[in-house]
Amino acid sequence: MASSLRGEVVRLYKNLLYLGKEYPKGADYFRSRLKAAFLRHKDEKDPEKIKQLIARGEFVIKELEALYFLRKYRAMKQRYYSDDK
Repeated sequence: MASSLRGEVVRLYKNLLYLGKEYPKGADYFRSRLKAAFLRHKDEKDPEKIKQLIARGEFVIKELEALYFLRKYRAMKQRYYSDDK
């Protein structure tokens, strides 16, 4: 694997690990799933395939951020607005 791709993969792993701290099912659950996903593709040598996997990881980051923003939005809405219909 090229060193530039290796750096991107390490950065992606660290970002996902950081985002997993607030995962709804728990940080340990997220960490074990993340480690298994990265180990599954540890022997990948094709740079194009690695770039596809990095893009998929970036998509997962966006999905996690959306999940957290939605959770925060719901908490704020519940705190400040009543459920009068």
